[in-house]
Amino acid sequence: MEEGEQVFNISRHYEAFMDTFTTVTIIIPHDRVGGEEDFHIVKGDITIPLEIKEEIQLEHARKIVTSLPEELDLEEACEVVDANGIKTDLQVGAVIRTDAFDERYYYDGEDLGVRKVEGCFRFKLWAPTSSSVRLKLMSENGEETERDMTREEKGVWTLDIQEDVEGFCYSYLTCINLVWKEALDPYAVAVSFNSRWGVVATELGPPCTSLPPVSSPVDAIIYELHVRDFSAGEEGGMNARGRYGAFSERGTKTPAGYSSGVDYLKELGITHVELLPVNDFGGVPDDPSEEEYNWGYNPLFFNVPEGSYSSDPGEPLVRIKELKDVVNSLHDEGIRVIMDVVYNHVFIREESSFEKIVPGYFFRHGENGLPSNGTGVGNDFASERLMARKFIKDSIRFWIKEYGFDGFRFDLMGILDVTTMNEVSDIARESGLIVIGEGWDLNTPIPQEEKANLRNARLLPNVGQFNDWFRDTVKGSTFNLHDKGFILGHSGLEKQVAQVLSGSVGIQSRDQGIFDGPIQSVNYIESHDNHTLWDKMKACMHESEEQLFKRQSLGTAMVLLSQGIPFIHAGQEFYRTKGGHENSYNAPVRINQLDWRRREDHDKSIAYVRGLIAIRKAHGAFRFQEAQLIRQHVSIVTTENQSVVIRYSEVGDYGPWSEMILAFNGGTEPAAFALGDGEDWLCLAEGDRADAEGLNTIEGDHLEVAPMTVSLAVMRSISGALDE
Repeated sequence: MEEGEQVFNISRHYEAFMDTFTTVTIIIPHDRVGGEEDFHIVKGDITIPLEIKEEIQLEHARKIVTSLPEELDLEEACEVVDANGIKTDLQVGAVIRTDAFDERYYYDGEDLGVRKVEGCFRFKLWAPTSSSVRLKLMSENGEETERDMTREEKGVWTLDIQEDVEGFCYSYLTCINLVWKEALDPYAVAVSFNSRWGVVATELGPPCTSLPPVSSPVDAIIYELHVRDFSAGEEGGMNARGRYGAFSERGTKTPAGYSSGVDYLKELGITHVELLPVNDFGGVPDDPSEEEYNWGYNPLFFNVPEGSYSSDPGEPLVRIKELKDVVNSLHDEGIRVIMDVVYNHVFIREESSFEKIVPGYFFRHGENGLPSNGTGVGNDFASERLMARKFIKDSIRFWIKEYGFDGFRFDLMGILDVTTMNEVSDIARESGLIVIGEGWDLNTPIPQEEKANLRNARLLPNVGQFNDWFRDTVKGSTFNLHDKGFILGHSGLEKQVAQVLSGSVGIQSRDQGIFDGPIQSVNYIESHDNHTLWDKMKACMHESEEQLFKRQSLGTAMVLLSQGIPFIHAGQEFYRTKGGHENSYNAPVRINQLDWRRREDHDKSIAYVRGLIAIRKAHGAFRFQEAQLIRQHVSIVTTENQSVVIRYSEVGDYGPWSEMILAFNGGTEPAAFALGDGEDWLCLAEGDRADAEGLNTIEGDHLEVAPMTVSLAVMRSISGALDE
């Protein structure tokens, strides 16, 4: 038995399960005979006959499907009795996965969890299949008590406690099918060390101060960052190494005196930091060693900050304050914060609060009755079920209200359903927040048209999706180490490059693209997953490092100068390496941490990226919000000989330049392209330099482009205004 699990002395001669509100399935072992042809239900003083509809022979038993004359509820315990008077308890079966169950027990209240109401502490738990529920409390001196809870409408159990239990540890004991299990509150907002207990916490301190939202997701420049990676390296000069506290430090330097930490992020010019999961996760203890590491995609408690990043994980309120300090500190520098959320699965289904409290409801099952595994980690969260969807939405609202997050990145979003993601998107849009996700097509048992994936992008108009067409066209397949994209010298991809640089919406028509609008396209060539671009190139390109530097910088330039939402992996701008590790999710921290000495070595490359970011910010034509504007103002001049040239025409209303020509050269020979009509062309980017104020005036009528670089020429606008 699991810890906290107790059972009555159960001896069942046969078993009976409620599979719908009018269907009872009876399983009779082959070694039992007699009394099987007549069954009825006893509910208090009421006897209800069961009509046999079907009999199926199984390997070790007979399965008898019976029907009820009218619907049965779950509020009172029932027994099934055969013709010989042999009884068995009626267990909750597949009824929990029916639409009728959802409709009957959906609870729309906003008070699940623990609230302080009129001076008392009110505990509420949704557990409709439980026959009894108790609250277990542990005081600060270690004294444990149990108290019975009361069942209310919609399967919600409640208990009001008059005494002050703030800071007490708590859990729930639920009795389902005669089995008692102990589980923590899925709505808990605080936990004890290593998540052993939930903690009563109604006073969380002041909520985070928010920044005004960006006017459109395409105005964001996202920088993906792991809390521990950021500061674990000694060369970063931060004191709170690997902890939340590093984000509050200022003036930190590398050994050679270069900026690091938050100062570095501000100098770079990114608008959003996307933090890999900061909710409570498994895979590492709250006091990890240097060898114990995890990205954080093992969710335990979705509304609780992770303890291993805290200076004092044994004090529940400390991690809450420290995560708020992270958000506030970045907000103080004008940097917004996106939270990476993992609602598609839990760490271990059998140990999760969801499964213990309402077994079988919160996770999908296949036709064989076994849990589905589209996530690859043993369980798929059933977001289409009303209370599962409600939990996700309630959690998102909590993180916005209490922690002031500016957006959310949904891990394996393709597991979730379209309705849930659109409702989440509506919540976010009310506050002007960004919602992006991984829309991969995953094998989970909901209809294809209901999956929140790239195929259904038209059904998710306000959700950004990681664009694997962009990624694979520019750098080559993520899943084939030796596959080469445009920046690695693969010719024949020029037309595709032109499309992905233009928002993947289709230059001439929607049929050429995969999105309805550029706000749906998250453009990237590197993330925490798989090899870094540098490691991929080192494995498949037999060139000098100088050549590889150019190729990676070209790829980063394509991300930053394309239509859509640019996404940069932390350290990409200084050629981050993980020593060839393809999947470093639990590799030691020394493999994953940012190498701040590498930041010193490549300061010129960082300045180049900083210049490209400034250029993107300076002109709204790089950030068109609608596909119509792209088709109106963007044209493809050249897509041949490993070169792509794009012209922006009549864009003076969107920034300081009326005409712009972007030329990408993926080849190893220099190229030149005619500028066409106009005069006073100014070069903003060439080679390894980029400056929004301009590098030089172009002499002659051609734009020169060095091998494996991008050049940008602009014509000054008379009427255009700087777009902030």
